[in-house]
Amino acid sequence: MRVPEHVAIILDGNGRWAKKRFLPRNMGHAQGSKTVERIIEDAYDMGIKYLTVYAFSTENWKRPKDEVDALMKLLRDYLKTCIKRANKNNMRVRVIGDVTGLSDDLREKIAQLEEASRDNTGINFTIALNYGSRDEMIRAMKKMADDLLLGTLKKEEITEEVFSGYLDTKGIPEPDLMIRTSGEQRLSNFMLWQLAYTEFYFTDVLWPDFNKKELKKAVEYYNGRERRFGGI
Repeated sequence: MRVPEHVAIILDGNGRWAKKRFLPRNMGHAQGSKTVERIIEDAYDMGIKYLTVYAFSTENWKRPKDEVDALMKLLRDYLKTCIKRANKNNMRVRVIGDVTGLSDDLREKIAQLEEASRDNTGINFTIALNYGSRDEMIRAMKKMADDLLLGTLKKEEITEEVFSGYLDTKGIPEPDLMIRTSGEQRLSNFMLWQLAYTEFYFTDVLWPDFNKKELKKAVEYYNGRERRFGGI
């Protein structure tokens, strides 16, 4: 079976999972966090080299304050143990998104985690946090404009490859397969540039219920696709 090098996942359905069980939405997010840990291991066992998850978008700040606070607490708890877990599993962890919008302690923990796992050679795990693709591209264009003004970049030198180098995902290959759970069929401002030629797989399974069997279904679907990249 042909295994995609890079799989990106929109983690959707935590709140609905909790509602179905008459639980607080925060319990759904907690269960979803556990699912992330299992899927990282499953993806690595299957031979997937890059896994990116959409954990918190720039739009998610609009949610009720208690839910946002609970999500930030989950993140803090994850980061506390992630360095040890990453080194144990030889996993490199990166965060994409506008980290300047996060609290000082979270930014510090993210920097420590990225540095501590930088040389790990196992699966590359990327967390999209305070991430929005439009925001990412605007930030990239601002950096490019600065370089144009400084003269370190010339207008005629701008190509798709050069622009990609200004994005948060610099050095990470574009996803081969994008999975979205819970039945929704939209990108929700996720990796709009990077997903240009990615295969999309949508499933009704809520994220906390997603497992290795469901991941294999997505990869099997991917194997049935013919990737022509605009050719014949």
